[in-house]
Amino acid sequence: MDKLILYTTENHTAVITLNRPNKRNALNQELLTRLYNAIDSAAKDDEIRTIIITGSGKSFCAGIDLAALTTDNLFDPRGDGRDMVAVFRDCPKPIIGAVNGHAITGGFEIALNCDFLIASQAAAFADTHAKVGIHPGWGMTQLLQQAVGQRMAKQLSLACEFIQADQALRIGLVNEVVPEEKLLDRAKEIANAIASVNQQMMATVKNLIEHRNTTSFEKAVSEEQKGFRSFVDILLQAK
Repeated sequence: MDKLILYTTENHTAVITLNRPNKRNALNQELLTRLYNAIDSAAKDDEIRTIIITGSGKSFCAGIDLAALTTDNLFDPRGDGRDMVAVFRDCPKPIIGAVNGHAITGGFEIALNCDFLIASQAAAFADTHAKVGIHPGWGMTQLLQQAVGQRMAKQLSLACEFIQADQALRIGLVNEVVPEEKLLDRAKEIANAIASVNQQMMATVKNLIEHRNTTSFEKAVSEEQKGFRSFVDILLQAK
């Protein structure tokens, strides 16, 4: 059987590819297990500074394999109590989603759990939870509104309509749209830029940005200022 996940490394970047193209990279327990293992492996590897997630074939990920919905443990596939949101959240390294085609429902949630998205011109997104009658569970209702605002999130999730890459760019869902053949090259270019900066400060800035997700604007700014004062004190003490 072909590997369900392809894992390669290049210039301090791990490229994780969902590799079930005959099923449009639909998710079952085994694929989720291998995806989570790959992310954890990259997170623990001192040589890896960034991660790219993409799909093989014409789809990024078509969501849950409906045949596995009642037979597989999709919420806790490894039996360790860590689901998709936890695995992505616990990874300290930036995860870039390189969306090469359809990202539907559960596949859309994989994309939303990434730090940011680069899309090919062939990318398309849809939240069809309400259409197919499946309860969301990997962050859709919170991460989508965080990305595009509550009103747009309601339209996308309640109408269950597909949006193409150009509209995804307009509403702020993706950062860039590039030709299909340039998608991975562009994602790697950004990953290389991230890998080239001061890694300790990069991690600090990433954490400060994400701190806003769990606290008020005032408290988040205060935390940044507190860190800056400590930074200056250390510089003065070193003189």
